[in-house]
Amino acid sequence: MVVLKNIPSIISPELLYALAQMGHGDEIVLADANFPSSSICKSGPILIRADGNDIPGLLKAILTLLPLDTYVDQPAVVMQLVDSDAQRELKTPVWEIYKEMLTEAECRQIELGKVERFKFYDRARTAFAVVATGEKALYGNLILKKGVISSSQ
Repeated sequence: MVVLKNIPSIISPELLYALAQMGHGDEIVLADANFPSSSICKSGPILIRADGNDIPGLLKAILTLLPLDTYVDQPAVVMQLVDSDAQRELKTPVWEIYKEMLTEAECRQIELGKVERFKFYDRARTAFAVVATGEKALYGNLILKKGVISSSQ
């Protein structure tokens, strides 16, 4: 826990440092409990443990600090349903929660991009960091692309 003014207590020192180090266009993965965080991070990204925390709680806190990229169409992406889950019309209510939170924080409509499972893993391998959470929602993984802070902020 970080004991500073205006830093949400759910943000660990490691996560705060990673967010501060990230530059424009860098990506951070908020990984659900089923995501292979440790194996993905063997190829480069920093692994940050946030076990016991859900992604919506972390996302709310992160969005108070991290601007999303305005130069891309989809600054936030989720993992596309695999064919068998799509065929059985598996519901992903957490995606609506993410969209609402992102749209509110950014004061603009944010649509979630969807990336095929193995392409999502490949993209995660090139991320700046992976935050391993205790999120239990299926398809709860989320990648955020960092934007810029304007001189008026």
